[in-house]
Amino acid sequence: MSAAAESRIGFVNAARVSAEAPQAEEARASLEREFSPRDREIAEEQSEIRRLEEQLSRDGALMDEEEQRRLQRDVVARKRELRQAQEEFREDFNLRRNEELGRLQRRIVDTINDLAEERGFDLIVSEGVIFASDKVDLTEDVLERLRQDLDESGS
Repeated sequence: MSAAAESRIGFVNAARVSAEAPQAEEARASLEREFSPRDREIAEEQSEIRRLEEQLSRDGALMDEEEQRRLQRDVVARKRELRQAQEEFREDFNLRRNEELGRLQRRIVDTINDLAEERGFDLIVSEGVIFASDKVDLTEDVLERLRQDLDESGS
């Protein structure tokens, strides 16, 4: 019998595991907790700038020239600061999201490797698979192991 005939092959739907793993939800919640206060501050500043622009539009003709220029300068300065804050927010968020995704991917790969070794698989395939029967699909097993890991570690 050839080596290929004796090989055990399994399949894991990595996209499904990444989406459904409890650690993915935990990472999303962590990012939300970390970044929602800054997001609210940016939204509040956007509202304040809109309010000032409306005030300038509505009352500008009634203001003296100096007061009107001061308000215009204030709006321009706030918009500049807001753009900078938004850019910093995007950069910080993307950096942290990539850290969390990297950590999740490492955990998924480690879990797949452990499962494959325990069950005696010679090959586990993922992306680019056109068809995999339920007999070789280990996706649910990987998800179950990740759920157990989360329950046991409490994180």
